[in-house]
Amino acid sequence: MSAATAGRVALVTGSSGGIGKGIALRLAEAGVAVAVVARKDPKYPGTVEQTVDEIRAAGGRAEGFDCDLSVPEQRGALAGQVTGALGPVDILVNNAAVSVMRPVAEFSDKHFSLMFDVQVRAPFQLAQSVIPSMRERGRGWIINVSSGAANHPMPEAANAYSRTDTVYGMCKAAVERFSSGLAAELYDDRINVNAISPVNVVPSHGASVHPPAADYLVESPLVMGEAVRYLCDPSSPRITGRILQSQYVLLEAGIAVPR
Repeated sequence: MSAATAGRVALVTGSSGGIGKGIALRLAEAGVAVAVVARKDPKYPGTVEQTVDEIRAAGGRAEGFDCDLSVPEQRGALAGQVTGALGPVDILVNNAAVSVMRPVAEFSDKHFSLMFDVQVRAPFQLAQSVIPSMRERGRGWIINVSSGAANHPMPEAANAYSRTDTVYGMCKAAVERFSSGLAAELYDDRINVNAISPVNVVPSHGASVHPPAADYLVESPLVMGEAVRYLCDPSSPRITGRILQSQYVLLEAGIAVPR
């Protein structure tokens, strides 16, 4: 447990599995009380309750919250619910995502709205919800999980994946610009805002939309977890307004990359 992070409160969306769970587990190990947030869906492996149970079994503190971030009323009430159960939010990790991969010509309005609600509107609204209390306390960390899909593809070298991830990439590019802009707004308030993505594919239900894992290098969810922990540790050098990659954060900090 880190003395610097002990007693903080983190809200981590999409933390029933994959990257979000890796972040929740690592923050809890560092002494942070974690609000584990995800939408109930029997199609997805992993539940809020399972993540909470793992944290508590390891001696950490966690509470679970079922929340569909595509529903404005649910995401609008979330920060207040977390504050009531654990205290004011010190760390907000916007990780939840919806991955629908189709060419633009075949993309439905329903799926377009769903992806922007979960991956753009929700981070925006949750940030609005936690900023006032962070300002009052003169500290805070907002981490938005991005993806290599935010990068611009080369049309002449496009593969099957990059021919279907345009909307997903739009969402992640929006998140990265939101992160750098919000960091500038909140710099004098001592609230750090960064976007971070894994270097390689992280095994999860969401990653099933990628080509077979055998075609890619695989990264443990704990790599993102350790990188987020470092970024949110008050004893770390101040890092804000940056678009980061998990393993490079750790290499720059001289921290061993978890396997």
